[in-house]
Amino acid sequence: MRIRVHIDGKPPGSSHGSDIDADGVGIVSGYRMYQIRQQVPIEDREMEILFLDRGVELFAFTFG
Repeated sequence: MRIRVHIDGKPPGSSHGSDIDADGVGIVSGYRMYQIRQQVPIEDREMEILFLDRGVELFAFTFG
């Protein structure tokens, strides 16, 4: 299922991690942890995840 991620209202760019691209586009394909990596400096951010298809279940967020 397709997702789109924004950090502070913008695509993540170099903070995209391994599961989404620099434009914030990704695919949820199973039960596992999905990564988004914040680049330095580490600061408070607002993250928005848009679920573009039905059927995604979200169980937990972890930070650190």
